[in-house]
Amino acid sequence: MRLIALALLAAAAVATAAPLRLSLRKLPLVPAVHRRHHANRTALLTQQRVDGEANQGTDIPITNFMDAQYYGEIGLGSPPQKFQVIFDTGSSNLWVPSSKCSYFSIPCYLHSKYYAEKSSTYREDGRDFDIQYGSGRLSGFLSKCQQQGVCCHYASGRLSGFLSKDTLTMGDLKVQGQIFAEAVMEPSLSFIAARFDGILGMGFPEISVGKVQPPFQNMLAQGLLPEPVFSFWLNRKDESDIGGELVLGGVDPAHFKGEHTWVPVSRRGFWQFKMDSMEIQGSGTFCSGGCQAIADTGTSLLVGPPEVIDEINTAIGAEPVLVQQCKAMVHQYLPEIIKLINNMPPLAICQAIGLCGASGNGADARVLSNSAQYRRLLKMYGSSTTAGQEAPLVVDGVQSAAEQEAAQQAQQGQQAQQGGRKAGGSNDGAANDGCQMCQYVVQYVKIALASNETMAQIMQNLDRACETFAFGSGGEAVVDCTKLHTMPTITFNIAGKPFVLRPDQYVLKIDTGMGEAQCVSGFMGLDVPPPLGPLWILGDMFIGPYHTVFDYGNERVGFAPAA
Repeated sequence: MRLIALALLAAAAVATAAPLRLSLRKLPLVPAVHRRHHANRTALLTQQRVDGEANQGTDIPITNFMDAQYYGEIGLGSPPQKFQVIFDTGSSNLWVPSSKCSYFSIPCYLHSKYYAEKSSTYREDGRDFDIQYGSGRLSGFLSKCQQQGVCCHYASGRLSGFLSKDTLTMGDLKVQGQIFAEAVMEPSLSFIAARFDGILGMGFPEISVGKVQPPFQNMLAQGLLPEPVFSFWLNRKDESDIGGELVLGGVDPAHFKGEHTWVPVSRRGFWQFKMDSMEIQGSGTFCSGGCQAIADTGTSLLVGPPEVIDEINTAIGAEPVLVQQCKAMVHQYLPEIIKLINNMPPLAICQAIGLCGASGNGADARVLSNSAQYRRLLKMYGSSTTAGQEAPLVVDGVQSAAEQEAAQQAQQGQQAQQGGRKAGGSNDGAANDGCQMCQYVVQYVKIALASNETMAQIMQNLDRACETFAFGSGGEAVVDCTKLHTMPTITFNIAGKPFVLRPDQYVLKIDTGMGEAQCVSGFMGLDVPPPLGPLWILGDMFIGPYHTVFDYGNERVGFAPAA
C-alpha cells in the first residue's frame, strides 16, 4: 500500500505541474564577440561526434546580447549560486566556471564561479571533462578525454575541467543531482568578453559529452514538468529591454500567432530536420531538392554551405568584409607600394608583409584558403587559357600587357614550385600559392608601370582582384544600411509552409561606437562534412521572428509567427 501511495503522489505531482517561465536578457552586441561566437559554433558543429515538490511550467527570462547572445539565470548548489548561461539547443552539457580555475584562465576571473564548499548538496564526481573549441581549450575532470572519448568540440579554444554533482535551480524548479562541468581552463579569446558565464545544453542526450544526462531530461525523469516540451520566444525589438522567454514544459500562447507548423526530427543529437527549399525574391531557389537543417538557439546567424552563402550574399548585395578591407588597403597604400617596388624584388616585398616566409613559402594562414574563389583567382592570374581552366582576368575584353607578362612569370613560378613539391614530396601547395599570389600582385604593379598603365587602370585591376580574392568562402559580409528597403525577402520552406524573412530580419545592425551603424549580413558559411553535413543552421535570426517549440516527447520541432 505504501508503494502505491507513493506512486499516486508522484503521478499527482506530474499532473499538477505547470510550465516554468524563464526570462531572457538583452544586451548590445560587441562585433568582435559576435565573430568569435560564430567561430565557436563552427568548431562545435564540424567536429562534434554523434553516438549511437510540484511546480508549474517554468519561464526563464532571457537576455538578448544585441541579437547575438540570449541568456538567462540559473542556480547551482544549496543555497543556489547564480550564473548567466546560454540555453543552447546545439549542445547537451552544462558547464560553469570553477573556483578552482587555472591562474592562466583570464575569463574565469571575469565571471561568476562555482564554489563546491559553499553548497550543502554538492557531491564529487571527479571525472575529467574536456571540450575542444577549435583553437582553444576548456578543461575540467571527467577521466582522460582521449581514453574515454569524452571530448566535445565547441568553439574557438579548448575548455577543460572536471565533473561535479549538485542541485540545479531554474526558476522554481530544483533538479536534484545534476551532473555538470566545473571549467578550470577557458579559451581567453572566446570567453573573456562574453556576457554569459557558461552554457546549458538542451540538445539530445546522444551528443552529451561523457554521456552525462542533460538537465532537461533530468527534469522529465524527476517529474518536474507537465510535458516533454520546451519553447523559445526571442524578442528582436531593439527598443525593448525584454530579451525573450524560455518556457519549460509547455508554450506561452501570448508569444505566437496562429498554429505551429511541425516538422519531425530527422536525426537525434541536434534538433535536426528536413528543410524543403530556400528562395530569394527574384534570384532563384536554393536547396531545391531538400536539405538538412537544425534549429539552434546557440547560433546567432543563418549558416549554410559556403558556396551557397556566397551566392546568397551576392544576391542580396552584400560584399565580403575582407574585400572591402583589401580595396581600402590598395587605395591607401598603393603609392607607397609603388615606391617600395622600385627598390625591392617581389619576394622581398612579400616577405616584408608576411605572405612569404624566409624560404619563399607562404606564412600567413588567412590567405591560404582552398576555397573555390581562391583557386579560381589563381587560374585567372597564374595560368594561360587552357582546357578546363578559366581565362586570365581581362579589362573591357582585353587582357592588359602587364597582366600577360605577370601571368607568364607567375605561371613559371607555379611550375617551379610544383616541381619542387613533387621532387621533395612536400604538400605545402596552399602556402606556396599564397606566396605566389603576392608576388604576382607585385609583378603586376611593376610591369603595369613599365607598360605606362595609368594609376587609375592599376587601381581598377587591383580592385577587381580584391573582389575575386576572397580569403575563405562564405565569410562575413556587409551591406549598405541605406539600401535595406531595396533588398529581397528570403523564404525558408519547411513542411510545405513558407517562412519569410525581411531584410531587416536577416541583417544585423551593429553600432560601431563612432556614431554610425554597420549592417552585417546574417548569412555565414560553414562547411560541415558528411555524414553530418552538408547542414543548414537556423539560429536566433530565424527563431526570433518564428516562435519555436522543441517537442522532445514527439521528436519534432514547431514554428509559428512570433507575437
